[in-house]
This record gives sequence, C-alpha cells and structure tokens, in this order.
Amino acid sequence: MRLQGRVTAITGGALGIGRATALAFAAEGALVALGDVEVAGAEAVAREIGERGGRAIAIPVDVGDAGQVAAFVERVVATYGRLDVMFANAGIAHSAPFLEHPEAQWHRVLRVNLTGVFLCCQAAARQMVAQGGGRIITTASINGFRGVENLVGYNAAKAGVIELTRTMAVELARHEITVNAIAPAQIDTRLTRGLPEEARRRRVERIPLGRFGEPEDVARAAVFLASDDASYITGHTLAVDGGYLAGGLWSGGPGRLPPARA
Repeated sequence: MRLQGRVTAITGGALGIGRATALAFAAEGALVALGDVEVAGAEAVAREIGERGGRAIAIPVDVGDAGQVAAFVERVVATYGRLDVMFANAGIAHSAPFLEHPEAQWHRVLRVNLTGVFLCCQAAARQMVAQGGGRIITTASINGFRGVENLVGYNAAKAGVIELTRTMAVELARHEITVNAIAPAQIDTRLTRGLPEEARRRRVERIPLGRFGEPEDVARAAVFLASDDASYITGHTLAVDGGYLAGGLWSGGPGRLPPARA
C-alpha cells in the first residue's frame, strides 16, 4: 500500500491509461478523483474501484477550460480535504499530413494536450503549496522526442509537456513538490486500436521488445513516481517505450537479432 490515504486526481480517467492508473492507485490505497469530459466512463471506473474496496469519485471536467479545472480541484479538496497527487493525463490526437493539417485541429490538440496540462498542474500546485507539498505527474510521449509523421500538433504539444515538466520541477522544488513526466510509446488503447494492421506492424517493428505496451505498464510507472520510492526524482521524463527511444534507427523487429551465445 505505497499510496495509503493519498488523494490523487487523474484527468482522462475514463479510459486507457487513465483508467488503468486509477485502478492501480486505488489498489495501493489512494483516494481517487477521476476527471473527464466522458463523465459516464469516469463514473464506471469509480464504481469499479468501489466494488474492489477502494474509494473514488468522478467529476466532469474540460481540461482546456480554466474555470472547470479550478472547480475540479476545488471539488477534490472539498471531498477529501487535500490533494497529494495530480496526474495530468488527458489527451487527444489528430492525424493529418503537415501540409494539410487543419488549423482548427492544431488549436484543439494544443488546447487539451498542452494548455490543459498547464492549467491542471497550476491549479494542483497552488493547492499543494498551501498544504506543504505534493506530486505532479504529466503524460508526455516519445513523440515529444521524435518527429512522428502526420502528428504535428500532437508532437509539438508533447514536446511542450516535457519542457513544462522541467520548468515546473525547478520552480516548485522549494515547495516540496516533485514534477515528473511519463513518455509512453505505442500503448494498446482506443487511440491505437483504430490503426490499420499494416501501420501497427510497422510500429511494432520499431520497438525492440516487439510489442505494444499495455496501459498497466504506464500505470505502474505512475505509481512509482507518486510513491516515496521516487522522493528524490524531479524534472525527469521516464520513457515507457519498450526500448523505442534507445533503438535509434532500429528496424529489426522482434526476434531479428542474432541468437545470444553462451
């Protein structure tokens, strides 16, 4: 029970990484608040946590709206009395070639994926300063390090999240607040399940471990960063990527390395 009694707010908590993280945090003893525009999905996750003996609430929130974000944090504090961990995870994507990428979609993606992270972290940090400390975790992406085709808005936003995380870590350290990011590679979620089979195959071939990650892989990293085990880690971006970033120009695909020799 590494997170016993710690109040944790998770945005994008209805599905995928957010849902898996909420379940993992609750299993470690955390009190969970799920924020999402898909409030019915968040409520379903909250019920699932309750059925497992945990405690969770669901709160509707559009992370790109400063007023809604402030109300979200206020509701969390009113319910649980404090806020110990903010996992700013909500995100969306739009795929289009750079030359054809609609301006409206550029603004939409940055509003959720970058401005939304800024607003959630700022509101959480203000509460944490008042209470004497806390943990902030953001969801970045390996796309913040690599120029993945057809995702210019997503890539730019995730690169921004990485630098936002570093800046917050430097400024908030004096308040006993740590700030770290998780950078997943291809995770098996609703966003990636819609990829054509050929596109999935090409992406798997770029991952040395030879598979997509699971939401639980990211959830376990988030639990670590929120726990006392990570008390001296701040300003770091932890890649949960099956070796993708380490692979450089790797294109061997799973099982294509020569066999190990004794």
